[in-house]
Amino acid sequence: MNNISYRHLNAFIEVSRHGSFTHAAEHLHVTQSTLTATIKQLEAQVALQLFDRTTRRVNLTRDGERFYPVAERLISDFDTAINDLRASAQQQRGKIGIAASPSVLNSLLPPVIKAYRQAFPNIGISLKEEGASGIEESVINNIVDFGIGGNRSAHPELLYQPILQDRYGVVMTHDDPLTMTGTLSWNDLKQRSLSMLSVENGIRIQLEKCISEKRIPLILESSLIEASTPATLASLIQSGIGISILPALAASTPAFHSLKFKPLNEPVLRRELCLITRKGRSIGPAGEELLKRAIQYFQEVPLPAYVEALNISVKK
Repeated sequence: MNNISYRHLNAFIEVSRHGSFTHAAEHLHVTQSTLTATIKQLEAQVALQLFDRTTRRVNLTRDGERFYPVAERLISDFDTAINDLRASAQQQRGKIGIAASPSVLNSLLPPVIKAYRQAFPNIGISLKEEGASGIEESVINNIVDFGIGGNRSAHPELLYQPILQDRYGVVMTHDDPLTMTGTLSWNDLKQRSLSMLSVENGIRIQLEKCISEKRIPLILESSLIEASTPATLASLIQSGIGISILPALAASTPAFHSLKFKPLNEPVLRRELCLITRKGRSIGPAGEELLKRAIQYFQEVPLPAYVEALNISVKK
């Protein structure tokens, strides 16, 4: 059984460098007898003599000379790996991966990331703009440390913790007749043309689920005009082709700044955005710090209208 340890390799290197057990022991802050015993243990493990001892100097044998660069590389690699771990723990280096919906990346995370970078400039940050399914896949496949998005599939390998919620409402031009109504209800939409995000979009999937669960008498038919991106959808609305139904955070992104958002009532529908992590997998110190700052930011700063932060304690 191989019982060679870091201590044996380090002792071998120091004796080789100093050519003396006495000087090597002083450098390692151990007694000479302890160092001698360590070298004997190493030689017993490899069944070879590594040093020729004389009264004046200790020299490497031929086998010892062959082993020396190997031992030196092993110690160097080990020290580098440990230093990297310590640097990562102290957030002196490393990388964080985040997958999130476009509305989260565009509206909420930039100030958090800016402050984090000022505090920890050597940490790399990778941002993946994904829909709901893409966020889940990125977390499951360990491509990112965590995701922020909707619970699309309730995947058994994932942990979903609601972190934000926002209301559904109508996005329209500022001169649309619906802007003049008091309370806007779902019934007001029955005779209107709708432009919507396409069916593979997480927002659309969640909306259809909510409409079905609440039995809202509004059918999102296949004859709708559909857009695959928020920018295209905003252009359709601006052109007067149709109004749209979106959650408040999505409606607050730059694509919709020239349009009007009005929340829907009777009933009020809310969307949840979750912190998505993989069960049994730790995030890491750098990711935890960024996540802690994000949660604190969401709870302390004014969020877009009809968007609110939820109090959570991050589960691991």
